[in-house]
Amino acid sequence: MFEIQEALTFKSMCESSRKVAIVVHAHPDGDAMGCSCGLRAYLGAFTSAECRIVIPDSYPDTLSFFVPEGSVIDASREQEDAFAWVTSCDLLVVMDMNRFDRASVLAPALEQCTSPRVLIDHHLDPDRGKFSLVFSETDISSASELTYWILKGICPEGLPKEVLKPLLVGMTTDTNNFANSVWPSTFTMASEIIAAGVDRDEILSYLYNEYRENRLRALGYILSRKMEISSDGVAYVILDAGELNSFDLQDGETEGFVNMPLSLGKVRMSLLLKEDDGYYRVSVRSKKGVSANAYAKTFFHGGGHENASGGRLYFPGDIPGREMARDYVEQTAARFMRSTAPLGKN
Repeated sequence: MFEIQEALTFKSMCESSRKVAIVVHAHPDGDAMGCSCGLRAYLGAFTSAECRIVIPDSYPDTLSFFVPEGSVIDASREQEDAFAWVTSCDLLVVMDMNRFDRASVLAPALEQCTSPRVLIDHHLDPDRGKFSLVFSETDISSASELTYWILKGICPEGLPKEVLKPLLVGMTTDTNNFANSVWPSTFTMASEIIAAGVDRDEILSYLYNEYRENRLRALGYILSRKMEISSDGVAYVILDAGELNSFDLQDGETEGFVNMPLSLGKVRMSLLLKEDDGYYRVSVRSKKGVSANAYAKTFFHGGGHENASGGRLYFPGDIPGREMARDYVEQTAARFMRSTAPLGKN
């Protein structure tokens, strides 16, 4: 874990700043929004800095319950304002991503920013040379958990609920409600936040009991008609744009789908491919003993965590056209799994 002096250096940087930009990755998920909202709440409570969370594109509606109104600049809707805020800030904090290119359209603004840059992230291979101060921990559940320990080091007397709540949300979503990437520190964090009075039951209700009907109908369609399982123990689902549109699926509404095939004993790795503009967005999950990170890095221009990663499959480029995605997945998965040692007993 980081040294306390690094946390105190970060505290000093925050206190001396007048304008702070917090930037997270494209297609921001619960962890990205949780850690950024938690840090913004800390800045509002303990500093005089003006702060905005700048996102490359919209976050899912299911996360709106904890995101303060007016706290976010969405570059997909307000690109000029987003670029202006990032390039004119006097402190840039990049969260839940290891490289500038993961911020998509905001990457040029990040490169242009001449102010001190701080990284808070839990992914492999951070681009350390881009930052003045780096908090990078891979043996941790989430960027939200890492942010919690940083802020706790800065404020040993305790943090207010408006800081703690989004951090608990972010950790909960990135661990799939304690189903993966969980460490002893993760349970300690959750216990301390609940003891501080944050209502976890309320958070779970918002996260998992407020979906639209179309999500459940889409899940039924996917499991009954779209899921395929190879002889090598790889389950995969490929959704084209027409199918996504037919169920009116929005970002975040397929969250957790890729994990479900792993409940089958014979499945060792699971993939979900969703068509976007000229490429498939790829999510990869795996059981212990199979590296989702290596597979995503080798075949999908991606990476992430050992058992939870993502990437992209371009057409044309990686494949001639979208209709070749199935063959590509079958061939690469077979090659990869046959080079992977058999899964041992858990």
